[in-house]
This record gives sequence, C-alpha cells and structure tokens, in this order.
Amino acid sequence: MRRAAAALLACVCLAFGWAPQAAAATERGPVGWASAGTGTTGGAGGTVSTVHTRAELKEALANAGDPTAPKVIRVVGDINGHEAEDGSLLGEQDYAPGYDLAKYMSCFGEDGTTWSDTRHDYCRQQRQLRQTGSNKAKAQIQLTVPSNTTLVGAGREARLLGVFLTVNTGTNIIVRNLRLEAPVDHFTSWSPDDGTQGNWNARFDAMTVITGKNIWVDHCTFTDGRFPDREAPLGFHGEHVQRHDGLLDIEDGSDFITVSDSRFTDHDKALLIGSGDGRGDRDRGHLRITFARNLFTDIMQRGPRVRFGQVHVVNNVYRGRAPLYALGVGVESAIYSERNVFRYDPGLALAAYGGEHFHDTGSWSNGRPARLDAVASGLGLTDDVGWDPADVYDYRPLRSPAAVEHHVLTHAGTGRPYGHS
Repeated sequence: MRRAAAALLACVCLAFGWAPQAAAATERGPVGWASAGTGTTGGAGGTVSTVHTRAELKEALANAGDPTAPKVIRVVGDINGHEAEDGSLLGEQDYAPGYDLAKYMSCFGEDGTTWSDTRHDYCRQQRQLRQTGSNKAKAQIQLTVPSNTTLVGAGREARLLGVFLTVNTGTNIIVRNLRLEAPVDHFTSWSPDDGTQGNWNARFDAMTVITGKNIWVDHCTFTDGRFPDREAPLGFHGEHVQRHDGLLDIEDGSDFITVSDSRFTDHDKALLIGSGDGRGDRDRGHLRITFARNLFTDIMQRGPRVRFGQVHVVNNVYRGRAPLYALGVGVESAIYSERNVFRYDPGLALAAYGGEHFHDTGSWSNGRPARLDAVASGLGLTDDVGWDPADVYDYRPLRSPAAVEHHVLTHAGTGRPYGHS
C-alpha cells in the first residue's frame, strides 16, 4: 500500500530538485511555504477518477458523499462552467432574461455618477435582474475543491473554461496542469465612488482560496483567454467594461501555499493576497505564500499585491506590456523578492499601497541589476521585512537572468515539461 501511494504521489507531484532532499524523488513535494506545516500531498493514496464534463467534475469533487477523503481527479479536455445538465451552454439571457447592459448603464445618467430607480421605467427591473443574474451565474459556475484533493489536467489540453474554482476552508490540495480561463461576468456592477471616475467590479476569479491551507498550484495557466476585456463593450468615459476580477485571489487567513511554474497572462488584476486593509484580525500571521518560477505576460497589476502576508517571490519572469506595477506592497506586508527578471523599467516593478517593508535580492531589469531596494527606498519603504525564506525552508534559486528565463519560458504553464534546476 505504501509503495502504491508513493507511485501515485510521483505522478502528481513535481520533483523540484531545488535543494537536497533526504527522501526519495517519489516522495518529494512542493518547494516553499506549501512544504511547511503538515505539508501538501493532495489526494495521494486515494481514489482516482477521470472527468470530461462539468457534471462529472462536480460529482467527483463530492466523492460519493465523502468529499474530504483523499482523491485524484483527472480532467480530460474542456470543462465549461456554463454547461447545463442537457449539455447546452448557458448565457446571459438564460440567467437573467431581459437584462440589458446599455439599459443598466443608462440608469446612472450620462456621466455615470448616480443611480436612480426612477430615471427610466425599467431601472428597478434592471437592478433586480443584474442581482439575480449574478447569483444564478455564481451558483452555476462555482465549483469548490474540498480537502485532500489533487485536481490535475490529463495531457496538454485540459481546460476549465468559465469555471469559478474555489477553495473554502479546504486543506491539503494540489491543482496542477490546468488551463484556467477566467469567467466572464455578464453582470459586472458599476461603482461610481470607486476611484476618481468610478470602476467596474466583476465578481468572479479564475480561482479563489478562502481560509485554505497547504495548497500547491503548479504548472497551470491563468488567462482571460478568448474574452479579453479589451474586446468588451464600451462603458463610461469611453473605457471598456471590465468583466473579469482576479486570476488567483488568496484571502481570509489562508496559509502555507506555493504557486510554482505557472503562467499568468493577458489580464488586469492578476493576484491579490489578503482580504482588505481592515482585515488584520483574519489575515495577520497567515498568508505565507511562495511564488516560484512563474511567467507573467501582459499583466497590468497585482503580480502579486500583498496585504499582511509573508510572501516569497523568487525566480519569476515579468514581461510584455508595461504594467501599472508588478509587486504591490500593501498594509503590513512582508515581501521577500529574490532573483526575478523584469523586462521593463525597474520603476514599474514596485508600488506602495500602505505597506512599509520590502526586500529584494539580486533581481534584474532588462539584463541589468534592478536595484529594487533603491526603488523601494524612494517609495518610503525599508528593506527589513523581518523574515528570510532560508530560515523556513530549503531551496536553491537560479542565479542568473539567463538561467531564470530559460527555465521559466521552457517549463512554466500547462502541458510543459516538469524541469529541474
């Protein structure tokens, strides 16, 4: 039995080779924070099932009424979150017949500053349709991963399309080799008081972790895919309506998480760590997360933005369109950045959002030392973050920009070979 469990673990775990390990290769797990605490093995040793449809995936997650028992779920091909029981795909009008974005917007007036139920005779109805449509869409596309689960794509083309994948108090979870196309929110809401001119606020992430512990996300691809916001309808002020929220958000005291060898591409607000500036009671002392050897391409912000957490960002590559910023230093955050590669000006690598501490070791910008500690100092940040990853777990980072880029471009993302440093 022990030999069978080790063989199964070998199929679903990546032998990183970043540091000497006492155990055999088949017993290795993730590097970084997901190796801390009780460790992360997912569903190793449990039942194995293969799914092709949303209904099959939902049934496999429920695991015959014992959802937290160990299990490995293999995803084959495309699974669409909007797939109905009869196999048809549900759309906006299925969730809220009669909802109309233009009518909804008109109820704020031409400048988009004030909603009124009486501005037009349809405004109250449109407000109600937006709310009920959003709730029905959430009930349809949200799939929750329970404890002791490995969710892994089979082959190179396994995709979750429009699925709102969530972890809610789950522990010991692996999500691997999946392409996650972020859900389109047809019922995104306009908030006139958000920012200087107002903002759209979409509801659904590609993946959200709430109070989850010991989680490993590995060799995945997160993207807006077929429905980028730049192709969305025009909203207020001549800007496109924002129909996506985050790619991966980690909140509410989640802990011991590693995101490795994955791709985040073509999205605005990519990675958010923490529940809010006022949620220290939930997040303080938690949110210990490692981002290792990931590729960020055409990400405009939040790569990641961090509140409260001790976050290690190591050997990642940032490239594509110039962002608003890459790393966001939020309230009480402690980001330890190490040997990352930025293919744009170092001034765009960092932004301060109420935080005070940031440390970088050896990162590069366009092939030259990025000197991010100097950038941080210019933002009023100190380089004493109060912790060092080497004191917590064993790892061995790649030490040249060429080595980092070669590894990340070769190995990061779905369907890529599992390489060794």
